[in-house]
Amino acid sequence: MNEAALIPQLFKTEYRKIISVLCKLFGIVHIEIAEDITNDTFLLAAETWELKGIPENPTAWLYAVAKNKTKDYFKRHKTFSEKIVPDFTSRQNKTVDFDVDLSPKNITDSQLQMIFAICNPIIPAEAQIGLALRILCGFGIEEIAQAFLTNKESINKRLYRAKEKLRAENIKIELPSEDEVYSRLETVLTTIYLLFNEGYHSSTQKTYLRKELCLEAMRLTYFLIENEITNKPNVNALMALMCFHASRFEARTDLVGEPILYEEQDRSLWNEELIAKGNFYLIQSAQGNELSKFHLEANIAYWHSSKIENPKKWDSILQAYNQLLLIEYSPVTALNRTYALAQVKGKKAAIAEAEKLSLNDNHFYFSLLGYLYTELDNKKAISFFETARHKAKNEIDKSLLTRKLKDLENRSNN
Repeated sequence: MNEAALIPQLFKTEYRKIISVLCKLFGIVHIEIAEDITNDTFLLAAETWELKGIPENPTAWLYAVAKNKTKDYFKRHKTFSEKIVPDFTSRQNKTVDFDVDLSPKNITDSQLQMIFAICNPIIPAEAQIGLALRILCGFGIEEIAQAFLTNKESINKRLYRAKEKLRAENIKIELPSEDEVYSRLETVLTTIYLLFNEGYHSSTQKTYLRKELCLEAMRLTYFLIENEITNKPNVNALMALMCFHASRFEARTDLVGEPILYEEQDRSLWNEELIAKGNFYLIQSAQGNELSKFHLEANIAYWHSSKIENPKKWDSILQAYNQLLLIEYSPVTALNRTYALAQVKGKKAAIAEAEKLSLNDNHFYFSLLGYLYTELDNKKAISFFETARHKAKNEIDKSLLTRKLKDLENRSNN
């Protein structure tokens, strides 16, 4: 892998680890210092590796640079270092090396503590998610804007206000009490869920599936399950959902990375071990009386990961979507429900529901209409697929829609 491809990949996997440790060290009040050091580390990597080549262990190189930059900062700001790390000066006088702990355990602990510090009810839920995606998940401003269906300027303002509020309240980077955990867990899970979704259907131009992001989301969820305080039913439901989706990774793309639609996937490639894990976590999530959106989405994913067609499948999926919309309405959920409705009640009934949504900026909306009108009115279907292709931001989505158009045009001409 060349330097141009490796840096963004490492940014996605290592940025959150480094910045979590540094934020814990500097405190939320000085979050910009942690951000600057982390960003400078990756900038130096880009500059150095282009000239000298990629080091044998790129991750260790990044950690070493981050440590050295942190030490240098404390040396240059003696008064500051005495306030943040009181024994730093005495350590330097005794020539004992000051350590920035980037051990796996401290990285894990710091990430969990940091995500709960950010997902704090003193700032709005959307700001919590946006800030966590930016700091802990390494998302770019444009990626966050796409996740919230808004523009970059709005996201920048939202993140700035959130940081100022956390700074003003001097929020501690620590795992909250058990009572506080429950009230803040939903936002934490939503952040992890968005991280998984970005990997499952990437917003980048040339990559459809980014497994490393999905695996990071699953890893963060597993940390929550391992911790007795955060091991809640909705956490297990989210893990079940991700296991079911991850079970189809190998079948979702062909040898050159082009997407393979669900109906066309080779089911022998579905991972039985991950399906079994999904079933395990789904059973674990059934403890108690809670029914969260993650329970319902995990139930939908369960039916989608079943290799044997069951006559109850689409009825069950449609019912789950109906419940999901009652718990938390989302245009995307409504759109997905329309596809399930078509399987149960036919395309005409689904068209009537779909056209009420009017999601005119969403290329998936026009793609769905193209599918629904196929065979009923191919001329309209072609028009909708063309609109979807025009609005698609991902080159792979455009390629997939081009294929659909060609297939439909060929059928219409025969």
